[in-house]
Amino acid sequence: MGNQVEPLLPGCYYHIYNRGINSGHIFNETENYNHFLRLMAKYIEPVCEIYAWALMKNHFHLLVYIKPEIELQRISYSVEKVPKNVNATQQFSNWFNAYSKAYNKRYNRTGSLFEKTFERKLVSSEKYFQNLIYYIHWNPVKHYIVEHPLDYPWSSYLSILSSKPTKLKREKIVQVYQSIDHFKNYHDQEQDLSNIEDLMIE
Repeated sequence: MGNQVEPLLPGCYYHIYNRGINSGHIFNETENYNHFLRLMAKYIEPVCEIYAWALMKNHFHLLVYIKPEIELQRISYSVEKVPKNVNATQQFSNWFNAYSKAYNKRYNRTGSLFEKTFERKLVSSEKYFQNLIYYIHWNPVKHYIVEHPLDYPWSSYLSILSSKPTKLKREKIVQVYQSIDHFKNYHDQEQDLSNIEDLMIE
């Protein structure tokens, strides 16, 4: 028997990460990113609150809170009967499987798209939470794609700054940083991330 993957526990915050198999691309064009986000809304929002995300060509980062109560009425099934075991871990697997099938069909490829199991790290304090949001938004800068999170379209940074409706928990995020101005200032400066080194799962 192999090592059993730890389940995602209700009432906890997690940094979720996955990459393309052999570090291959999982996004090639705009529609890929959009479809991934549509599927995230379908599979993940019923079981998680979403706080931050960033999508890169060959990997992504996500900060979520696992809801204590799963919103069963919002979950779509391909079978008539609702499965007995509905949980966040399975919903993430369903999300990745659905995206992989769509991606493979679009590009006429076969086989796995993602690494076998997605990685997850428990977020245990508010400072971790604050630094992790910064880390996720700065990932495109770290990978030399843009010079500032403001310039990158495939992350939650712009949605947090916007006043438009969003399914992100924007008010809670701003509250952690005390104000939207402090949120922006925090992201404008290089931060010491030594306290979240164990959450950097690349």
